[in-house]
Amino acid sequence: MHAMARAVQDRLPFLASPPPPPPAPAPARKRNPSLSEMLSLVSAATVDPAGTDDDGSGSGSVFSLAMPQPAPGGVDEDNAGGAASGRTIQFRLAFTDLTYSVRRSRHGGDDGGGKLCLPVQLRSDRVTAAATDAHAPRTKALLDCVSGEAREGEILAVMGASGSGKSTLIDALANRISRDSLKGAVTLNGEPLTGNILKSMSAYVMQDDLLFPMLTVTETLSFAADFRLPRSLSAAKKRSRVQALIDQLGLRAAADTIIGDEGHRGVSGGERRRVSIGTDIIHDPILLFLDEPTSGLDSTSAFMVVKVLRRIAESGSIVITSIHQPSQRILGLLDRLILLSGGRTVFSGAPSALPPYFAEFGFPVPDDENRAEFALDLIRELESSPTGTKPLVDFHRTWKLMHAASPDAAAWAPTMSLKEAISASVSRGKLVSGADVAAGEMRTYANPFWVEMKVLTQRSAINTRRMPELFLIRLGAVVVTGVILATVFFRLDQSPKGAQERLGFFAFAMSTMFYTCADALPVFLQERYVFLRETAYGAYRHVSYVLSNAIVSFPPLVVLSLAFAFTTFFAVGLAGGASGFAFYTLAILASFWAGSGFVTFLSGVIPHVMIGYTVVVAILAYFLLFSGFFINRDRIPAYWLWFHYMSLVKYPFEGVLQNEFGRAGECFVRGAQIFDNSPIGRLPEAVKERVLASISSSLGYRIAPDTCVANGWTVLGQVAVTQLGKWECLLVTAAWGFFFRILFYFSLVLGSKNKRR
Repeated sequence: MHAMARAVQDRLPFLASPPPPPPAPAPARKRNPSLSEMLSLVSAATVDPAGTDDDGSGSGSVFSLAMPQPAPGGVDEDNAGGAASGRTIQFRLAFTDLTYSVRRSRHGGDDGGGKLCLPVQLRSDRVTAAATDAHAPRTKALLDCVSGEAREGEILAVMGASGSGKSTLIDALANRISRDSLKGAVTLNGEPLTGNILKSMSAYVMQDDLLFPMLTVTETLSFAADFRLPRSLSAAKKRSRVQALIDQLGLRAAADTIIGDEGHRGVSGGERRRVSIGTDIIHDPILLFLDEPTSGLDSTSAFMVVKVLRRIAESGSIVITSIHQPSQRILGLLDRLILLSGGRTVFSGAPSALPPYFAEFGFPVPDDENRAEFALDLIRELESSPTGTKPLVDFHRTWKLMHAASPDAAAWAPTMSLKEAISASVSRGKLVSGADVAAGEMRTYANPFWVEMKVLTQRSAINTRRMPELFLIRLGAVVVTGVILATVFFRLDQSPKGAQERLGFFAFAMSTMFYTCADALPVFLQERYVFLRETAYGAYRHVSYVLSNAIVSFPPLVVLSLAFAFTTFFAVGLAGGASGFAFYTLAILASFWAGSGFVTFLSGVIPHVMIGYTVVVAILAYFLLFSGFFINRDRIPAYWLWFHYMSLVKYPFEGVLQNEFGRAGECFVRGAQIFDNSPIGRLPEAVKERVLASISSSLGYRIAPDTCVANGWTVLGQVAVTQLGKWECLLVTAAWGFFFRILFYFSLVLGSKNKRR
């Protein structure tokens, strides 16, 4: 009887109350036994010495399920690389029964019989056979009662096939899902995590590398330090933090290399990913969330990234990451693993527990196969079966109950309150910007807005200066357009035709200012996701970005305005001298300012470049149509008159017209020139003079050949440009630029919500 009891305890340790003493080592078995083999061995009551599992972790008997149990006075082998030996765990993040559902899309495959059957490959979340459309639920659960925990000094990895809910779980833990939609609890040291606390002590690394291409690694991290570290921290300490982070990330060799993009050679893919991580952990956060940091990297680069995460965890952080298909080496760096299928947990525990777990389920992991790949392949096979993954989900629940936490697991529980733990962590050097957090003061931003604006302006100026081709192309387009207009409208005279040609010149010139601003559309579209990442966790304010964007974009507009004005004003022969030239230049600058603001606003509303260009060109065409050049204001139908006053081209167009025609002493029609636009204009001059004399005698007023019949005010009256003065037109044009930048600010505030609903 004693022999049988000992055999049962050796083979199935969870059936024994006290933990059995560690058995003597023996050679590893060639494969893990199935559940039936385990039961037959128990019934035979044969006692064999324990072996080691297939990954050599030394977790005890091959029949025992390796669960992360704390070792006396230190850390067990399943938690290798985690908390230091004998160290008190200060932080424990726990999540219980997380559930999140969204409305099910109506799109799907139709079998032709009127019943909707979803394809198998799209039903990675199903645990029952495909339901018909009549009985299908209206919502789809992306997370379904997911529970788990993560401790300080550990890496918790969330693994599963595409669509399994990995990113959704990371978003739920990082407070990127609205609490109204997310059910369940997320606590840190037993206390609920509020948005301000979480934002101050955590970081979220997106899947894509969102960086400025022309900045070096050191500059990128330095600007991140300027954003995230408080102004009270000296510049020397910020530089020291940046240099320490470069060493921690293993980027010393690439410190002075630019990030690069498709057109500029820079750092490698793995280095780029580590820089992306570094920008978010510059303040040394306590909680670090990552969405598939190894995606798109080769095996070596992915391993280097996870090694960096290992060092971050060992520095006193909780690292929670989603991962797609880790290699065997990467699995050895992880402390905890959660496997998801359709939002449901199919495994949670130490990676070393995978072989005995699936062996007990009846699908042992072959010795020569990657445990993670085997688990994912098995889950995919189950998903395509009639019952789906329901058997594995049910088995996991039973397995967790049988392997409930041992009595000495309390040794791993944090002994401090959240506030005390944060204070202790800050005193150890964690959470560089967390002095206020430790004191209980929650600051959303580390710096005042004018500091943010200064740093943003410096960064944008450096990035723009290193890509001069963008500005030079725009300058070339403006100069070429100016040269073409100058040669076409060269030296216009003061005649009825000259007046008409001036109208055409001004209409084309002012509309050109707005069309050349369309190149500003991709600027924010390229920075959109960088902006979303940086503002999601309070790097800077929205208003700081808007003001910085306006400051950086203004100097190039001045250069473009002067270039176009010098190219066209004197060559065309416009009137007004120095004062006329100054107003003409200001009108061009105001047009550039308004056009740039309009395009910037659209870039904040429309996230796609091609759609944005289509909308910009169409709206600018409408502005030109209703500007008053093609049809006078008093001839526009009443139901379209509102668009005339909304036209951005109207105000600079009318302003330069008044600058040109609103001067005393300017005459555009003299004597017989009144016949130039009539059939009489083709008659000989002698005939024109006799007709003019006849008209004079009829009117009782002598009209001599040099008598001024129409001056500039007459021309303005004919085109219905009489409501506003030229300075008023200039101010309205500039005001449009400010107005659209205010709209741009609101589009950022409303459009940069990073939470799912």
